[in-house]
Amino acid sequence: MPETAIAFDLTRLVTRLRHASPSGIDRVDLAYARHVLAGQGPRFGLVSTALGPRILDRATFAAIVEAVAAGWVEDREAAQDPVYAGLATRLGGRAGPEAGIDRPGLTQGPLRAPPGAWGRRRVQAETLARTLRGAGPAALPPGTLYLHTSHLRLDRPERFDWLYTRPDIRPVFFVHDLIPITHPEYGRPGEAGRHAERMRTIARHAHRIIVNSADVGDQVSRHIAGLGLAPKPVTVAHLGVEPVFGRAGPGFLPERPTFLACGTIEPRKNHLMLLQAWRAMAERAASGQGAGASGLPRLVLVGRRGWEAENVIDMLERCAAIQASVIEVAGLSTHGLAALMRSATALLMPSFTEGYGLPVVEAAASGLPVIASDIPVHREIGAGFADFLDPLDGPGWIAAVTDLCAPGSTRRAALAARLDGYTAPSWAGHFAHAEAALAG
Repeated sequence: MPETAIAFDLTRLVTRLRHASPSGIDRVDLAYARHVLAGQGPRFGLVSTALGPRILDRATFAAIVEAVAAGWVEDREAAQDPVYAGLATRLGGRAGPEAGIDRPGLTQGPLRAPPGAWGRRRVQAETLARTLRGAGPAALPPGTLYLHTSHLRLDRPERFDWLYTRPDIRPVFFVHDLIPITHPEYGRPGEAGRHAERMRTIARHAHRIIVNSADVGDQVSRHIAGLGLAPKPVTVAHLGVEPVFGRAGPGFLPERPTFLACGTIEPRKNHLMLLQAWRAMAERAASGQGAGASGLPRLVLVGRRGWEAENVIDMLERCAAIQASVIEVAGLSTHGLAALMRSATALLMPSFTEGYGLPVVEAAASGLPVIASDIPVHREIGAGFADFLDPLDGPGWIAAVTDLCAPGSTRRAALAARLDGYTAPSWAGHFAHAEAALAG
């Protein structure tokens, strides 16, 4: 980061103190916060409150960032992650040093991280009390760069009116996606209007916009033009893959082919199609047209339950045909996810829309073949190694899974070969693009 003064918006990280695991936006927010703190210039935290922005010194900023990171399970090694260990056991994985686990007792039902909500709420209350004692925006040095990477509070334009009184401040915003606007059917009621307000706030104030994909960048530029406002400089910087995602490291050998689907369980991720595919394979097996029930591939859903996922949840809880072959996992550590990717057969990413699709490149870095929906951003980040299918092509997805399960699968060998020599996007590369933009 440039050595100029930077005020990083901590508002989302403060609110996430009560959560045990991060979302994709949380990961980006944390990566930026730590990168800002690693710089040599003056550094400030900024928290939006009803009383106006509160400015926190570097030490308080750093303490909040590390309190958030400590409350998540991101840095726990696979060997110490009970969710990963339980999953490896349920999948019939071989225990030992190569698995990085001690075999626990077999469990049933969704696998989740142990609770610790009370401690996180206490830390959040203490943090909010410290925040309210912070100074006002007049404490920021002239020419400070204001960096906002989370979307939070942007639908409250009055929270950013202070920028009109400090025209010397240079705001930079990170836009993760325009999905609530382009695909309002996948959001909460009213979310399309709130996201449109966020984009208006950005269009009014931004000196520059950073996006995670060229697809999102094009959408942002078109949207701002549609508002009749002046265009903003847009920098594309693909999100980095954590170093833990690689071919070397713990893993295990599942007793049968195992497929992963990563992401919050919500309609746009298209979990319902996958579950219907698994149900169809189970019914085919029951009729003697395929592998027996004991030979069905496993599907592991990595992610918490999200908004308006009732149809998916009904299948997970009440569809007897898939109970033995579909497993939910929530609260898996980053190291546990990396070990799981090294152990699986393929990643299935059938989303209808994405801003980026981080699991696609995490899987590729781990040497895991990828089948992804044929949408622009997947083509942007997965061209050269992924197979692409229409997200509505249920029979095509069943055929792909069947091909990949076959002994000596030529399709899997071909997909794996495409990953030879693959270099995943890195955070160093991401920040190199971001820093060049900010320096300008």
